[in-house]
Amino acid sequence: MIHFFLLQNRQGQTRIAKWYSPFEHAEKKKLQAEVYRTLIQRPSKHTNFVEFRNYSIIYRRYKGVFFIICCDPSDNEMAMLEAIHLFVECLDDYFVEVCELDLVFNFYKVFALLDEFILGGELQESSKRVILDRMALIGDFEKKSK
Repeated sequence: MIHFFLLQNRQGQTRIAKWYSPFEHAEKKKLQAEVYRTLIQRPSKHTNFVEFRNYSIIYRRYKGVFFIICCDPSDNEMAMLEAIHLFVECLDDYFVEVCELDLVFNFYKVFALLDEFILGGELQESSKRVILDRMALIGDFEKKSK
């Protein structure tokens, strides 16, 4: 099960945080800071998998943004790493050359894309085409409602 999904920049600012397990607000802030400190100190030659508390952290850095999944140690780490890559591909196709500002100013679209992708802490959809088609449908509904 995925416990949380974070997008953090190199300065440690959390741009997107989606929580699938119940954590207190103070615990969420503490987790975000600890995860950032753990990843920023890690040499780039090490793997993208970290044992953290009772969880596994799987991360990937794209264009200065860390995409982080925290899951159970029993989950398939390679599948989670591939899920991060698929999510980044979907973002890149949806926003056309996504950058950090797209994540900040269109956070509601990023959350919608994430909700199409992960549901209740489990990977829901693995087809990029299906995810992007659903996002296009949501965009059509938005345009019609205006």
